[in-house]
Amino acid sequence: MGRSRGDHRTVAASVKARSVTRSRANQKQRTRKDLLQAASRLMKQGLKPGLEEIAAEAMVSRATAYRHFPSIDALLLEASLDVDTPDASKLFSARASGDPVARLQRVDAALHDMILANEAPLRMMLAHSLERAAKGESGEDTPLRQNRRTPLIEAALAPAQADFTPAALDTLIQALALVIGTEAMIVCKDVLQLDDARARRVRRWAIRALVDAARRGGLDEAGMG
Repeated sequence: MGRSRGDHRTVAASVKARSVTRSRANQKQRTRKDLLQAASRLMKQGLKPGLEEIAAEAMVSRATAYRHFPSIDALLLEASLDVDTPDASKLFSARASGDPVARLQRVDAALHDMILANEAPLRMMLAHSLERAAKGESGEDTPLRQNRRTPLIEAALAPAQADFTPAALDTLIQALALVIGTEAMIVCKDVLQLDDARARRVRRWAIRALVDAARRGGLDEAGMG
């Protein structure tokens, strides 16, 4: 039996609600990114700015800045790391491979190198976010973390979007975020106690396995069970 008109209205309303939620989340991430970039600009001028100066540079209120960062030290720490995060436009030139696995492995390698070079401050930044969550300071109003990996993953998959259903693509992006980034490094190093070479191989395998599963439709809503 086909869907009733009411079913279609329910689906449309659900899609619209998800779109609105995503738009709000993106705006909050942009505000957070603006604060990080403002701090970076001021630090490059040889300054050690306070929260008021950074908020003014980012053209937001001090209250907004404080909602995103619990302290000036946390903001300055993350701003120094934000500068070192790989840029998609530099990773993927016009002549870059269109193969999603190769592109994703390139993202993973670039982030791996950045993480190794900044391991101590990255662990400190992660500790800050975990502490805020433990204190109940997380919520819908402000993200605890700047989601740097997802834009890189999306850029890596961009040439091959037609290979996946929309649902499988969304799930693939989310699944890849679990195996690429700081937390994946901590699992490989602290939990599994893998050396650097083995950790890289394990993540490359996981990336390929996830892409293959998504191509088969195994990561869409029906295939996930």
